[in-house]
Amino acid sequence: MFLSRLSAFAPARSRAGRSLAALAAALVLLSACAGGPTADPTADWSPNRLHAEAMAERDRGNFERAITLFEQLEGRAAGTILAQQAQLEKAFAHYRAGEQAQAIATLDRFMRLHPASPALDYALYLKGLVNFQDNLGFLGALAGVDLSERDQRAARQSFEAFRELVDRFPQSRYAPDARLRLAHIVNSLAQAEVNVARFYLSRGAYVAAINRAQVALTDFQGVPAAEEALFIKYRAYQALGMTDLAADSRRVLTLNFPQSAFLGLGPAPAQTASWWRFW
Repeated sequence: MFLSRLSAFAPARSRAGRSLAALAAALVLLSACAGGPTADPTADWSPNRLHAEAMAERDRGNFERAITLFEQLEGRAAGTILAQQAQLEKAFAHYRAGEQAQAIATLDRFMRLHPASPALDYALYLKGLVNFQDNLGFLGALAGVDLSERDQRAARQSFEAFRELVDRFPQSRYAPDARLRLAHIVNSLAQAEVNVARFYLSRGAYVAAINRAQVALTDFQGVPAAEEALFIKYRAYQALGMTDLAADSRRVLTLNFPQSAFLGLGPAPAQTASWWRFW
């Protein structure tokens, strides 16, 4: 009899326990949603304060936090100059954080959304700077890293951005530095073509060597690498038995570089070991 009564009351107590547990869980959930640690601490910040805090985080090197704040500022100040500034500052923070792809994507979006922005010259300058691979730091200098031996796609993208800047905004405050960087990039791109031509020459691929040397001469006129490009053409034509063309290449080389070391007329050119060579 006792057992039958216990079994009769058990389901009722079980249902009551589940109800109490559900109520307790609901109370915990409500307390969590009432403004605990998940609340946005910047919710009541003005756009100006948000901008100031983002800049402070960036200056301290906290780029991830700065990017988050700039994104919030862009949303809250939508349609204003401050929002445009937030986009550019976010791109710069990505650049400083070593996030090249994100920086370029942010800049491309800015230029697409604001083609008439007064800061367009800075956007082009920053895009060129992101791709510019000149400053490789202390370790790069020790290793003797040569820009002409690196991937040239970024250098070409940097060249296009800087060239558009100086063409469209010749009076921009960023134009003088862009011109200096353009000259360096042009020299490096030409030297990269000569490096490939030299490789083909050493492997006996004389036609390919001539073609790559000609690219350096045609696309990048007046650069130091033209001297070796002419010499490569001279040697390749010699190897092919094309004496007239070989003589013409030598004549042009002598005319433009009368003291050329490649023809034994001057001091030997300095040879810098490549960063990837260990012998």
